[in-house]
Amino acid sequence: MSRESSHERRQARRTQRTPTRSAARQFTYNVPPYDPLSAQELQQIHDRAMTILRDFGIAFYDAEVREIFAAHGARVQGDMIYLDEATVMEYAGKAPAQFVQQARNPANNVIIGGNHAVFAPVYGPPFVTDLDWGRREATLEDFHNFVKLTYLSPWLHHSGGTVVEPNDEPVLTRHLDMLYSHIRYSDKPFMGSVTDPVNAADSVAMAELLLGSDAIRQTPALLSLINVSSPRRYDDRMLGCMKVYARAGQAMIITPFLMAGAMSPASMAGTMALQNAEALAGIALCQMITPGLPVVYGSFMTNLDLQSGATVFGSPESQLTLLALAQLARRYQLPFRSGGTFTSAKLSDAQAGYEATQVMSATAMGQVNFVLHAAGWLESGLAAGYEKFILDCEVLGMVHAWARGIDLSDEAFALDALEEVPPGGHFLGTDHTMRNFRTAFYRGEMFDYNAYEQWLINGGLDARQRANARWKAQLAAYEAPPLDPSIDVQLQEFMRARKRELGFEA
Repeated sequence: MSRESSHERRQARRTQRTPTRSAARQFTYNVPPYDPLSAQELQQIHDRAMTILRDFGIAFYDAEVREIFAAHGARVQGDMIYLDEATVMEYAGKAPAQFVQQARNPANNVIIGGNHAVFAPVYGPPFVTDLDWGRREATLEDFHNFVKLTYLSPWLHHSGGTVVEPNDEPVLTRHLDMLYSHIRYSDKPFMGSVTDPVNAADSVAMAELLLGSDAIRQTPALLSLINVSSPRRYDDRMLGCMKVYARAGQAMIITPFLMAGAMSPASMAGTMALQNAEALAGIALCQMITPGLPVVYGSFMTNLDLQSGATVFGSPESQLTLLALAQLARRYQLPFRSGGTFTSAKLSDAQAGYEATQVMSATAMGQVNFVLHAAGWLESGLAAGYEKFILDCEVLGMVHAWARGIDLSDEAFALDALEEVPPGGHFLGTDHTMRNFRTAFYRGEMFDYNAYEQWLINGGLDARQRANARWKAQLAAYEAPPLDPSIDVQLQEFMRARKRELGFEA
């Protein structure tokens, strides 16, 4: 028997064992968070943020939004909004500490906030990369593939939003295809479009067709990413989307987009003060429009390499600010979004693994509630990697295991096994080991634990090669979750009608 043929048979068996469906396992953090700042230090950040809001102001490029602020006690001068601490904290305090986002499969509903964690895939890359074809523009087929892989992963609880940018579809209509892909190829919760207020309205309309108008207003079906055009600026496009979603009762993540040294000061303290001011201003606006609206305090912070001007993902500064801002969000009793498997690496190499793991370690220690970009991120967010996606999911599995904490039950103390095994003996054959050997320790499916000789017999594959085989096997075995045919017809009719209105034949 040749080594090649035996290796092929082993690969075939692995493919056959690849699950066609894995239930999402949302988890809670059962370990205490790591708080890097004292109460006094946290107060310093809060106070500086209040100074920014009161004295420097935030620009809001939407006349109706400025009228809303004025009606709720803010000082308005031109495009600038100035908020005092009492007003900001009154309205930010109306947001719930946690909320449920519903999925079309109720078993996949997620709780966002408290000590709950939700992982979602990468968002927004215009390129994809894999071992077979290298780096290329993303297509709608790639979008479908990543939605399917997310659906199959037990470590990802949320389908995400613009997982990759489908460049082969018209800009004006691609949001419809992306939304339909989330609905058709997954039954996990998903995000709405924020590229234009009209697209946000389409997102609400499709969620209504899927789950019902009343149902999505009782429990939001959409969670949408609102980015602040830092520094100190909300543009008309984002504000238009905010109004659509707020009036429809749909949840939003309010996220300043800060690159320290460019869009914020070249310091952690100044960056955190600006981040806090921008996020709280947007959260207050949401509550002025719809009191009690579910919102998430978002943070997307990295820094520039001030020698080259390049973005740096996975820096120690970004990790420290993540931890501090998570602590601040807990103070405000707001759900927190941050973290991800960030890297500046161009492929799934050692740099990618080190940076991604460092950021996810801080994410877990800070007890982030919603983690966008949890799998697939490469090249500072410009590319989504197929192999990186699979390897990132192994890291997410480790975080799930870590967050459970240490089991101190009678079964975990294993006194029966300790009594059974004599000095110098071993525990491999004890009843306790037999009861627990499948679940006692996390076992990464993509990591190789064999001796060198066995690894060589198995083909001598590195992690990227194993991940390449895995994503292909998963897509080959994928089966779509059932979707009510009548709802499917309504969704497709809506899409065709909207594409015609936008000047494109479906």
